[in-house]
Amino acid sequence: MRVFAIADLHLAYSTPKPMTVFGPQWAGHPDAIFEQWREVVAPGDLVLLPGDLSWAMRLPEALGDLAHIAELPGTKVLLRGNHDYWWPTISRLRSALPPGMFAVQNDALRFGRLVVCGTRGWITPGSDAFTEEDARIYVREAERLRLSLEAARKLETLETRTILMLHYPPTGPQFGPTAFTDLIEQYKPSQVVYGHLHGLAIERSLQCWQGIQTSLVAADVLRFRPKLIWADGEVGSGE
Repeated sequence: MRVFAIADLHLAYSTPKPMTVFGPQWAGHPDAIFEQWREVVAPGDLVLLPGDLSWAMRLPEALGDLAHIAELPGTKVLLRGNHDYWWPTISRLRSALPPGMFAVQNDALRFGRLVVCGTRGWITPGSDAFTEEDARIYVREAERLRLSLEAARKLETLETRTILMLHYPPTGPQFGPTAFTDLIEQYKPSQVVYGHLHGLAIERSLQCWQGIQTSLVAADVLRFRPKLIWADGEVGSGE
């Protein structure tokens, strides 16, 4: 199995919203994502989607957007982003997802020798306009991250590799330590992928934390081409 990652698809088939209002780099979206996805991803591959998948406000509308993703090659693993307002309870979501789509929330999934876990994350102390409400969400998201990493640990063996998905980066603008990086250091996932940041050059993003590779995979940063982050044997079903 090969593993790809791409975040921030921002699909809007049910809720039209041209992404070019956020900058010229979005020209050709979303067709550019789908075209390049088909170029690089094979049916036996796994694609991690760490958040901001659809502009829809309700699940029935989002399912229309998700159907376009489901038609693409590969098994998909979804994570909630800050704009995924349509995301319902995890049990309801999992029962509604098309075949070949899985969702992570406060837990972990295993695909062959790969374990996938994650949480949305949030802005961190030291960020501009960090409020008391942000502090409350930050603490809650750190606990959700701990739960997910703990669930991953229970699935790990000597042969497995764990990839942590976050929507927000695990650090603030100054790349200082946070509750999220503390947990990354404690549980030591093999790799971290995150999105949320747009129009940022890869070389200015967080690429490593205490020896653990971290990758910004926001769609526009990748120029809409899913990023290959790992390769192994054959993909299996989520456990």
